[in-house]
Parts: sequence; structure tokens; C-alpha cells
Amino acid sequence: MKYLLLAYTPAAAWDAATADVPSEEALAAFATYQKLERELIDSGEFVTSEGLGHPAVSTTVHRDGDRVVATDGPFAELKEVLASFAVIDVAGRERAVEIAARIVEALGEPIEIRPIMGEDFAA
Repeated sequence: MKYLLLAYTPAAAWDAATADVPSEEALAAFATYQKLERELIDSGEFVTSEGLGHPAVSTTVHRDGDRVVATDGPFAELKEVLASFAVIDVAGRERAVEIAARIVEALGEPIEIRPIMGEDFAA
């Protein structure tokens, strides 16, 4: 079963001016995360993982009446922003929760777990 792990961070804590300059604390947390990622690669449970750019450099495409328009930045004002994602392929929800808990321990931010609706998806 594949799961999408969505990592969120408080919008106020993600400063666009310093987003590309990680703190020592952030680097240490990421090193811990990389160890977990290596374990998941070795176990065959890892599919992919990526960090996302700052919301200030995002583009949102939406309908505005009869038109479809693209605007700079997020469409809604956000209290939390999606900072990264990972896709894992595990035996079930319980294992996905175990992995997400380890990521939360390493990075300190909440993780949302969503099943990926593929041919092996069962409600």
C-alpha cells in the first residue's frame, strides 16, 4: 500500500528571506531524517521524497468566473504550509504511522498520512 506523507510547517516560521539558508538545528534534523530515509530504501519501503520551495515563489492556477488565471503565491492565506512530501510503499496504515512518527521525532513538524489511490487501494 502506498502512502503520501505530507510535512507541514508554520507559515510564520518559514521566512522567505532565509528559506535557502538552513540553521544548524535544521541541518541536524535533516541528517537524522536522511538516516531514516536510508533505512526505508534498504527495506524497500521508500519510493520518493522531496522538499518544496517557499510558498512565496509558488504559483496557483484557479478559476475566476469564466476564466482560469495564474497568480503568484498561495491562493489562500495559510497558517501552515506544505514543506515537503514523501511516498512510501508499506504493508499498511500501522507501518505508515510508525514511519511518520519517526519523521516527526526527527523534524518536529506534523505529518499527514494519505493513502494513494492505486490499483492496490482498498477502502
